Amino acid sequence: MSASADRDRAQVFEYVGFDLSPAGLLTCHYRLDAEVFAEEIDCGVSGGRFAGADVEAAARLVFLLAGVSYYKTAAPPLIVGPAGGLTSRERDFLLEVYLSGLAEFSLTSGTDLRGLRIEAPTRQPAPVPAAVGPGRPLIPFGGGIDSIVVVEQHREHFSDCALFVVNSSDVDFEPIESTAAITGLPVLRARRHLDRKVLESRARGYLNGHVPVTGIISAVGLLVALAHGRDRLVMSNELSASEPTRMSANGVLVNHQWSKGYDFESSLRSVLEESVTGLDYYSALRPYSELWVGARFAELRQYHSAFRSCNKAFFIDATSRLPSWCGECDKCCFIDLILAPFLDVAELRAIFRRSPRGLEPLENPELEGRFRSLLGAPGRSKPLECVGDEGECRRAVRMAAARPDRTGSAMLGRLLDHVTGSGLDVPETATLLSRQGPHFLPETLTDDLVG
Repeated sequence: MSASADRDRAQVFEYVGFDLSPAGLLTCHYRLDAEVFAEEIDCGVSGGRFAGADVEAAARLVFLLAGVSYYKTAAPPLIVGPAGGLTSRERDFLLEVYLSGLAEFSLTSGTDLRGLRIEAPTRQPAPVPAAVGPGRPLIPFGGGIDSIVVVEQHREHFSDCALFVVNSSDVDFEPIESTAAITGLPVLRARRHLDRKVLESRARGYLNGHVPVTGIISAVGLLVALAHGRDRLVMSNELSASEPTRMSANGVLVNHQWSKGYDFESSLRSVLEESVTGLDYYSALRPYSELWVGARFAELRQYHSAFRSCNKAFFIDATSRLPSWCGECDKCCFIDLILAPFLDVAELRAIFRRSPRGLEPLENPELEGRFRSLLGAPGRSKPLECVGDEGECRRAVRMAAARPDRTGSAMLGRLLDHVTGSGLDVPETATLLSRQGPHFLPETLTDDLVG
């Protein structure tokens, strides 16, 4: 249990209200017992239309989702919804966001949220039509392999794509900017300014931990899409994002990527239908594995020297960011492993050469434990990170070890022995490189877009 769990929990968290200015500044107000919080999200950085019932409805969804960052500072047993009320579907959705989206927070802080209540007047659904043009995707872009693949696939079928970038820092993230420049597409932006008190959580003795930030970004993206007349927000969340760890909290399995998963996507789509019609929200990668994404990214060589998936390049504090891959975290290990079946070893070495150790993760024997956790080592759970599922990682080991340019790799040899000796299932390559599972891809998208 974290020491932060010693703080007395508050009694009530309240959704006070929100304001949306014509210039696109959204201010969300919350109260935790006697303590007040205000978050500002500047959605008008790139211009746009911020007047009308549709953008107001989307701003309300942002208000509902962004509250999770403030609730978890003291995690009270009661949430009081906004004065305008909640629909039955919204109430269920919010409870899901708090219990499943904060499961990792509960695990690491030792804070059990079971028994959480949400009280609010009942609100009847009143959806309003979106003022948008057809075939105008907005694609949240993070500079990693998933969003790059979605951009390149969609631009072949839509002539008016745009990127969406959210920044919680006043200093831009270099990996996002450099990869976005390669696309040549317009970039729509939002800047999220958390209440300063939350950024001082440790000093103030707040509870702290992971929040479902992708869910918040999704809601902000829907608002920006409407403001610019775009008819769809296209996410880049793949099949494995729905796979939880074997750990549990709040009565559910813990999934670091819960707000990237199928259940969240399905629930947000349902809530969106009650708020705005004519605005779509889906993940283009939902039925595909990270191995499928890796195979396609390997062909996009123009991005190989610019992309970055190491979280240490995206710290809010610009002075703490690494200018390159760290080469040692779970994310670095996973990206190396998922690309190893498809890229020459020399190219992967070049990608990681700028890391502090100058080593490709698969060449660093100190990282074997991290790789084994990706594969499903006995007694260890999947890392609390944005990584693929264990089965596809085991297949990636077999595929990489079979490459002639990996002959003699001591690390891959030991990992292959582990996979073989574990008796764990190794999915077929053909299965992992094909469409799997449920999704919300529009019927108008042809198979050659995503298949």
